[in-house]
Amino acid sequence: MATLRLGDIAPDFEAETTIGKIRFHEWLGDSWGVLFSHPADFTPVCTTELGTVANYYKEFLKRNTKVIALSVDGLESHFKWIKDINETQNTTVNFPIIADEDMKIAELYDMIHPKADDKFTVRSVFVIAPDKKIKLMLTYPASTGRNFDEILRVIDSLQLTSEYSVATPANWKEGDDVVISTSIPDHEIPAKFPKGYQQIKPYLRMTPQPNK
Repeated sequence: MATLRLGDIAPDFEAETTIGKIRFHEWLGDSWGVLFSHPADFTPVCTTELGTVANYYKEFLKRNTKVIALSVDGLESHFKWIKDINETQNTTVNFPIIADEDMKIAELYDMIHPKADDKFTVRSVFVIAPDKKIKLMLTYPASTGRNFDEILRVIDSLQLTSEYSVATPANWKEGDDVVISTSIPDHEIPAKFPKGYQQIKPYLRMTPQPNK
């Protein structure tokens, strides 16, 4: 299997989920997507993660982003676990969880790392654009819970930079100044960025976030 890279088309698949059978690309439609795996049902860190995603669900919707989780456990296990998540995290799980019992999807997305465990998926995250291309890949060890504030921040950056000739600097968050792409010559900046800009170095030019 070829290694997935940024810019590759996210592999399509059919899967049984807690909302029924889906075909991934069709389910995504014109939305952005977050596909994230967890090592197993009824595990402590994953319980907090899925609860967090459920509590952040409106934030993903505001960004036209669908979220879907995956583990190699079955649907019956998922439904039982959802009850625990809702109870302990004070939420309602409102996104699908894939039942990948044969591990085909986990293998398709290289979510199983034998050096960690040859049966469980690691904590992988894929952010997928409406054109179905992979825009972000993150892999966490099983012992470390994910920071979903960071994942939302990255989606904000990806959506902004897909529309404007800008990049986002270190620790950027929504509303902060952004970097003008080096492909834009100085004489074109006033027309493209009417809010003005600051040239710190010829290659480092800052401007207010253009869609704010």
